[in-house]
Amino acid sequence: FRNFRYDLDCNNEKMEKMKKGIPSYFKNFNQDIDKDIFITLIEICYQNLDETYWPAVFYEIRNNFHGDISAYADMVYEKSIFTSEEKLTAFMSKYKASKYKKIIKDPMFVLSMDGSDVMNVEIKPQQRKLDNKRNQLMRAYMKAQMEMQTDHRFYPDANFTLRVGYGRVKGYYPMDAVYYNYFTTLTGIIEKENPDIFDYVVEDRLKELYNSKDYGKYADKDGTMHVCFIASNHTSGGNSGSPVLNGNGELIGINFDRCWEGTMSDLMYDPEQCRNISIDIRYLLFIIDKFAGAGHLVEEMNIVN
Repeated sequence: FRNFRYDLDCNNEKMEKMKKGIPSYFKNFNQDIDKDIFITLIEICYQNLDETYWPAVFYEIRNNFHGDISAYADMVYEKSIFTSEEKLTAFMSKYKASKYKKIIKDPMFVLSMDGSDVMNVEIKPQQRKLDNKRNQLMRAYMKAQMEMQTDHRFYPDANFTLRVGYGRVKGYYPMDAVYYNYFTTLTGIIEKENPDIFDYVVEDRLKELYNSKDYGKYADKDGTMHVCFIASNHTSGGNSGSPVLNGNGELIGINFDRCWEGTMSDLMYDPEQCRNISIDIRYLLFIIDKFAGAGHLVEEMNIVN
């Protein structure tokens, strides 16, 4: 909808594209939670930003709402068409070019545009200058460190390069007398089921396969369906989706996360605590074949047992 500011006569093709995007935009949307987050974020900016960087709407909050963010939020969520799938769908279904003023006067749209103006005009140019200065200083800083600590092993800057890490599949002790095994199983997914939380919904088909223990050739030798495993690979932001290979160069998993105790590894790698988390490739194949019924895709692969 930002294009309305510069292209007020959106053609039918653009409008249809916007209409189709409404359901996905509001997927899993909870207005109460969204409003609470909105109030918290506006309060942080309103109270901490220098007025030099205030979007214009902040002066409205101060003058018309006496600094009451909650009252401002009540107005926005009541009047804006962008805070309700029903309101936005109804508006778009009867939209005509002559109604563009309703959009550019919408309080949520106004806030978004005001914030973008401040970001693009006041903040980003200064941020670019500071980033350039920091990069120059970082070169001098690293050079000085390397000259002073001649015996220290420095990590290379891996940005925009191919990162290759290595480690061992192994569990760890996050605290005294507590041990985390190196793998999880489908049993854990079933135990965590919660139909009220999207991330913990377990499909009926998956339950059927679990109850019948129909894991096909993808089960571990212990008879269970392994889902994820951890290893001592040193990973960082950007490694998600990376292939995990064994010593023979065979794909055994896909990296996607780090354990909680190892999230500090960008700053300090501790081999006793830092573990990357990968999906077991056998579980991925199990989902493709047994759950999704797309075994023909597996047949195209070279599977090593």
